[in-house]
Amino acid sequence: MGAGRLYAAVAAGGFRRYATYRAATAAGVFTNTVFGLILVYTYRALWDEKPHLGGYDQGQAVTYVWLGQAFLSTLAIGGGGVEDELMERIRTGDVAIDLYRPVDLQAWWLAADVGRAVFQLLGRGVVPFLFGALCFPAYLPADAGTWAAFLVAVVLAMLVGFGIRYLVALSAFWLLDGTGVAQMAWLLGFFCSGMLLPLNVFPGALGEVVRALPWSSLLQAPADVLLGQADPWSTYLFQAAWAVVLLGAGRLVQSAATRRVVVQGG
Repeated sequence: MGAGRLYAAVAAGGFRRYATYRAATAAGVFTNTVFGLILVYTYRALWDEKPHLGGYDQGQAVTYVWLGQAFLSTLAIGGGGVEDELMERIRTGDVAIDLYRPVDLQAWWLAADVGRAVFQLLGRGVVPFLFGALCFPAYLPADAGTWAAFLVAVVLAMLVGFGIRYLVALSAFWLLDGTGVAQMAWLLGFFCSGMLLPLNVFPGALGEVVRALPWSSLLQAPADVLLGQADPWSTYLFQAAWAVVLLGAGRLVQSAATRRVVVQGG
């Protein structure tokens, strides 16, 4: 089996694995919808007081809310990606078995996470988004080209999200229990991705800093492409640059961690 077919099979396995948890998926859809409703009414009240806040009209703000609910599990912004399993395998030492496989550790977990993310997008993200679009005056582009550009930004967001969480997981090689690092990353993810408020709303230097961080690639960047607030190609360049930096850093840390396993294990 070629490498491409192997990683495609791993991604498909990740998709099927999460598809088996139907009750959890249904509960997740319900939870995302409820939180979406709370945020929508909060955003509408805020935009009533501050029309065009952050450059969005109220319809765009509504769409932004439901995109956030669709991406929360898809990009594991609040946790729940493959990093949890990887950290557990590092803690128990089972990662040594993974390192003996004739495959690249990073690519294996990336493929598994992509499969998980695609399922979460289709199984848990689409329904709340459609509900919000049907029940509220949301902004939805009419041309297929904008939707296609948006999907490219979503794929790049998946790569950036995995790059961040893979580095978090690898910290367990040194800390043994990476829970604290993971929780810090989740807090940063919520704040710096725009999950709480669009980053365009943040004032002055704070806004410039958070928009330059990799977390802005997760929600803010794809949302602005869909809402017509950003040039797709410059957005892709920004996301791709962070993906390369993060995945490259992951490979360097992985190499150092592999040497650590060899030293500890003999």
